[in-house]
Amino acid sequence: MTGFPVGFTALIIVSLLIFFGLAHRALDRMRLTDRGALAVIVAMIIGSFISIPIPGGRYPVSINVGGGLIPLGLAIYLLSKAGTAAERTRALVGAGVTALAVYAVGSLVMRGLPEPGGRYEILDALWLYPLVAGLVGYLAGRSRRAAFVSATLGLLALDIGYYFWLVARGAPAGRVAIGGAGAFDAIVLAGILAVLLAEVVGEVRERLQGGPAMKGRPEALLKALRKPGTDPGDGEEDAAGKEDRKTGERGSLK
Repeated sequence: MTGFPVGFTALIIVSLLIFFGLAHRALDRMRLTDRGALAVIVAMIIGSFISIPIPGGRYPVSINVGGGLIPLGLAIYLLSKAGTAAERTRALVGAGVTALAVYAVGSLVMRGLPEPGGRYEILDALWLYPLVAGLVGYLAGRSRRAAFVSATLGLLALDIGYYFWLVARGAPAGRVAIGGAGAFDAIVLAGILAVLLAEVVGEVRERLQGGPAMKGRPEALLKALRKPGTDPGDGEEDAAGKEDRKTGERGSLK
């Protein structure tokens, strides 16, 4: 992968969308505030310049703060906010499926052939891997949270798997940069694409069916679908409560 800062550009665009309130709905569903999301983006950009060396024996290993540690931390946070255990399971299984899918595509299309297009001159790896990871991450995870976790953790797992591949092959030389260099761009783009697909498809489905499907769904999941601060007991009354209060106020004035 090239080191062109495509990931920076994507993060700046997302920051502008958040600033102008155009990404508010997706952030609500992911249980993130606007300030929290912007703080994560700033930390990723700054952290992209910081790589921490990890003792790896024969092969130098490092993990990038912006492209490795922060996406990992965000994925763990989103898993903790998942509505159900099934959603967490989908996210983790989806990460494994995403890693295998990207590896399979890389092996089939890119291996042993001239860059950037590979065997079939399809697409630069900088775009191919995030597209595959984002699409598979969404299909495996389905929800916005699980899709992001599947896409980002899948690529991080692939970076880690590369180290074990070097060890198993006994390669004479190799370097593993988890979440660094071009992998930073791929992880950022994959996460954004996965959430975008989940948002667009979810929005279309909800409009067609007149809102989120509520019947037969666990209360924990329904709570996760609501906008933060609007759950009963969170300090905001429902419509019936407001009407009762107004009626009581009118009665006290008579």
